Amino acid sequence: MTGLGAVAGTGLLVGALPWLSGDDPARTVLRAREVEREPDPAALDALREQLDLPADPVRGTVAWLGRAVTGDLGTSWVSGQPVAEVVPPALAVSATLSGTAAAVAVVLAVLFAWPAVRRAADGRADGGGAAGVLAAALAALPEFVLAVLGVAVVAVGWGLLPTSGFTGPEHLVLPVLALALPAGGLLGRVLAGAVREAAGEAWVRTWRAAGVSRAAVQGAVARRALTVVVPQVLLLLVGLLGAGAVIEAVFDVPGLGRVALAAALAQDLPVVQAAVALLVLLGLAAGGAGVLLHRALLGPAGTDGGLSPELPPPAPGAGRWAAGLLAVLLLVVLVGVLRDPAAQDLGDRLAAPSWAHPLGADALGRDVLARFAAGALPSVGLALLISAVVLVVGVAAGLVGRERAGLADVLNALPAVVVGIAVAAVAGPSLAGAAVAVSLVAWIPLAVHTRTLAAEVRASGFHLAARTSGAGRWHLVRHHLLPVVLPPVGRHALLRVPHTALALAGLSFLGLGAGAESPEWGRSLADGVVYLERAPWLVAVPAAGLVLLGVVAGLVRTGR
Repeated sequence: MTGLGAVAGTGLLVGALPWLSGDDPARTVLRAREVEREPDPAALDALREQLDLPADPVRGTVAWLGRAVTGDLGTSWVSGQPVAEVVPPALAVSATLSGTAAAVAVVLAVLFAWPAVRRAADGRADGGGAAGVLAAALAALPEFVLAVLGVAVVAVGWGLLPTSGFTGPEHLVLPVLALALPAGGLLGRVLAGAVREAAGEAWVRTWRAAGVSRAAVQGAVARRALTVVVPQVLLLLVGLLGAGAVIEAVFDVPGLGRVALAAALAQDLPVVQAAVALLVLLGLAAGGAGVLLHRALLGPAGTDGGLSPELPPPAPGAGRWAAGLLAVLLLVVLVGVLRDPAAQDLGDRLAAPSWAHPLGADALGRDVLARFAAGALPSVGLALLISAVVLVVGVAAGLVGRERAGLADVLNALPAVVVGIAVAAVAGPSLAGAAVAVSLVAWIPLAVHTRTLAAEVRASGFHLAARTSGAGRWHLVRHHLLPVVLPPVGRHALLRVPHTALALAGLSFLGLGAGAESPEWGRSLADGVVYLERAPWLVAVPAAGLVLLGVVAGLVRTGR
């Protein structure tokens, strides 16, 4: 898919939002401009004529593309400003925020993975350790909860940093930490897994037997692991650029995510189309850069026959820690299932934890323990189901595609929020719609990971020998590609289970997911944030469930 084709396709998707939802664009824009004005037919006709609103999405998109190629991004339907005065400045703000967050996440990932590098240099491939547990816990922290906690505790409670705005370096600290801590934890686990795979390759044993210094082995293992992770880093950068809408909304940061979200809700199509087009072009650029960096890090080893990736060694089982934490989570859920999640008692409104309510009560006097248990299935079960589906899709797409930027890099640039709005426009806000929106983007990191590993296998001696011996394509896939690719990508998918649950939570937080009465953990987090200072248990309980899920997912290993 060319850059122009990608921009045209996504522009058409965005341009079809009013028609997908069945709303009249003129009515929505008038409501966004003047809340109190009655949308009478005369006012709507005048607005259509003033803005030259398209009669259908195809003609509207074609007209917008024709202007865009000349540098004219159009005029905002709501504010009347030229889009070129709105979107590029917002992109600069988001690029600063996401670039800083990505840099911090990479530093954290290296720190988390370094113990695994040291173990690999000693001939041990067990990775993990306390750093791995901490990384898994951070990867499961909800970004919007970190943001709200930062505002409530650090900014308001302690008065150390500003609560909102974007006028100086001090405004970067809290938004960057909210984005970087979960991203760094997830990237750290992926990097540690890549280190473990590299430590099992034959050349490491050869180097150690030949007496190569420990420092040299460490450097070589780290570089070998980075060849797999570098495309994920660039994927992370563009992903953060498009996914920071919630954080930008909490901190009132005038970034691209917030601008795109507000414009999509108001159906201000010229602004949304320009924002998404820029993100798509950046996604293609990042995907291409990832491919080039991967080849540069491989160097001469990337030519046919220059690599020798092996079947990964059998990994240890889940271990006592993972089993113990999973047992704790299941025990809490089983105890909560015995209680009524719908029973209300306004006399117990926001009651603190007690014998009657072991985990407290919510704003309607409902038992938090009961609602936590009732929300486990839609939260964890749905996240597991989505992860299984996107694993299959991601592996298939990564094996079919060659090592070049393509559809995955385009879709990665689309904010999940915008996809969620598109789905909600068709089916209405719901947990099922949020699951579809998350699934449409969740396969992408797994596809890029698969694509990277498959490129290395295709450059190996055993793959070249099998191919020159006449092995068919499906034989090569079944016997050479899948055995090497599937275990690390499967672990990656497992690590993303909490991330998937958080994506569902983020859409619920924005009102695009589970309904107000749903006990789903993301919805519970969204509802509890309002009462954070008065009843912190409303946020702590579902957040603790997500963190426990993340730690368990990080500790579990999938062997051969």
